[in-house]
Amino acid sequence: MFGSINLVSLLLLVSSAAALPAELDKRAAAKCGSVSYTAAAVNAAAQKGCSYYKAGTQVGSNSYPHTFNNNEGFSFAVSGPYLEFPILSSGALYTGGSPGADRVVINTSCKQAGAITHTGASGNNFVKCT
Repeated sequence: MFGSINLVSLLLLVSSAAALPAELDKRAAAKCGSVSYTAAAVNAAAQKGCSYYKAGTQVGSNSYPHTFNNNEGFSFAVSGPYLEFPILSSGALYTGGSPGADRVVINTSCKQAGAITHTGASGNNFVKCT
């Protein structure tokens, strides 16, 4: 009896894990300059940017999320058009004020493209976070 209960529990666990959205697997941690972000932090910033985009609202003096033109020619796993949204080293979600140097990039379908930073770039350009 106990063996069949454990088997049922295992099957339920496997089937519920298989039902997780595939896009969560694409989210990854990032290191922007000397700042490391967990996958959860990158995901949270991307979701916050997406929620503003879907609501048709923007925050901060630079109006985030806003178009990221990819003038640097980065290769992303998802196609554009792209939006950039700040990710803060403090761990807080951006709601205005100084955006800092780091950004998450999403597309207009709210799929995460990657993370970029002004740290180590010339002028107002970006470099990819690792």
